[in-house]
Amino acid sequence: MAGTMAIGAAQAQDDLTVGLAVANLQADFFNQIKQSVEKEGDKLGVEIITVDAGGDSARQVSQIQDLITRDVDAIIYIPAGATAASVPVKAAREAGIPVVAVDRNPPDAPGDTFIATDSVAAAETLGNWVCKQTGGKGRLAEIQGQIGTTPQIDRDEGFDKALANCAGIERVAQQASNMWMQDEGFNIAQAMIQRDPGITVFWGQADALALGAAQAAKVGNLGDVIVVGFDGDVAGLEAVKSGTLDATMTQQTQLMGRMALASAIKLANGEEVPAEQLQEATLTTADNVEPFLKEHP
Repeated sequence: MAGTMAIGAAQAQDDLTVGLAVANLQADFFNQIKQSVEKEGDKLGVEIITVDAGGDSARQVSQIQDLITRDVDAIIYIPAGATAASVPVKAAREAGIPVVAVDRNPPDAPGDTFIATDSVAAAETLGNWVCKQTGGKGRLAEIQGQIGTTPQIDRDEGFDKALANCAGIERVAQQASNMWMQDEGFNIAQAMIQRDPGITVFWGQADALALGAAQAAKVGNLGDVIVVGFDGDVAGLEAVKSGTLDATMTQQTQLMGRMALASAIKLANGEEVPAEQLQEATLTTADNVEPFLKEHP
């Protein structure tokens, strides 16, 4: 409802310039949001200045300082990590520039509004599905995202809620990645398999991490293992269709991009928006993946 209201309120704004600070455009998830923001900017007549931190928090601080110097009317901010995530928000606030935080929200300096998937609820849904598929029994290996980021914290919390009601699944391994990347997922999973070849479930907190785990499971001849991810990236959705991944949670990246720009416009015009705008994700398996491959939500 909040998202629909925000989008409906967006109108042509030929005199507005919005900075879009993206964490890492190597990730399809962030690219989806970028494409959505830029497409909506063209539609509404808003100039979008996009900068890519490439996963480097220090670079992102410098990039946002440059956006502030260029006197943008609002900033859409996807933090590159937990380290120094609050610095850009504080700098923008001192300059009187509103900030729309997307996907990750610095806890000690939150954006004027925060747009993201409700990762706690989504991860709990995924965990409940895993419990059902395994018959409530198994040996779980978890590859976390970047420690301290909002998605990592929330996905831990949600999946843990599901495991609390599924005592037969034992978490036998848990390790964090630094960049949420597939090669990290492979290396971490391979080491986990070497330590415990009896793993029956891999939970990667991003599709890329899960894809790396699936590759490691195949190389390690693990046999019948369930691998689940999170995001609904194109590669992840294709892997679900092919059976490489058993399930993922598809996020509404296109919607979040449109909401981010609509909220930036409203904030730039002095209007109020909700402090938090959380969206649902969809449990995606081979049974319902096809529509998401044709058109991403």
